[in-house]
Amino acid sequence: MSAADGAADLAVRARAAAAAIRDRVGDLHPAVGLVLGSGLGSLGDAFEDAVRVPYEELPHWLPVGVEGHSGTLVAGLLEGVPTVALQGRSHLYEGHGAGEATLPVRVLAALGIKALFVSNAAGTVNRGFRPGDLMLISDHLNLMGMNPLVGPVVVGDERFPDMSDAYDADLRRVVRETALDEGIPLKEGVYAGLLGPSYETPAEVRMLARLGADAVGMSTVLEVITARAIGVRCFGVSCLTNYGAGIRAEPLSHRDVMETTERVGGRFRALVRSVIGRIGPAL
Repeated sequence: MSAADGAADLAVRARAAAAAIRDRVGDLHPAVGLVLGSGLGSLGDAFEDAVRVPYEELPHWLPVGVEGHSGTLVAGLLEGVPTVALQGRSHLYEGHGAGEATLPVRVLAALGIKALFVSNAAGTVNRGFRPGDLMLISDHLNLMGMNPLVGPVVVGDERFPDMSDAYDADLRRVVRETALDEGIPLKEGVYAGLLGPSYETPAEVRMLARLGADAVGMSTVLEVITARAIGVRCFGVSCLTNYGAGIRAEPLSHRDVMETTERVGGRFRALVRSVIGRIGPAL
């Protein structure tokens, strides 16, 4: 398959998956899309009039292979706002290409969303932050070694999307105001996306701090790049689950990540619900 054929095939697959979802959700026209990372997947239980579709029932959809990611699409009303959520994502370190891993974002765009909320579990690089903090993402560093827009332009994409406001300033303001009103502590900083799946070394964590990162993880940035190329506004929050390597003496483990996301999940879900209720009417 040529590169041009690959770009065309990506658009075809996105439309096919979106059509399959429309057949299941009926007249629902989602305004907001959510990518629910580790610890936030249970937010899907809060949807009213929910339709739940396992990923394996959707054409061209990749499975998820990470503990804590259920692999289900949920559509319905969240705080009265038509919303579609992805309970889990595929990661590049599972062996997928950038175009494949970001196909769900293209599908959400084809369903008509106006804003995309991304979430993740991340390690803190900023020594002033600590595990259990929620961090509003102000910007990111793409250190994954690839970009999902490489190759011929997919129909509907902008060739050179402006990333100077990748995480929408107005949407971030709403998140800050909501957190303040709800009494939910909120940090703000730069998220660095690395390929993984190994955790970073102490030297790499020191490097990331010098580059301006406040947190590090293995997802999110390619999703935001894709959404911005299509013209979808983005915002996101990281759940800081551990100190980066070398900041503390303790070894890192996925078990600790899951325990921290479980501990702070209640206030994380409360923040997202309140934010969606506020931004929905304006979209």
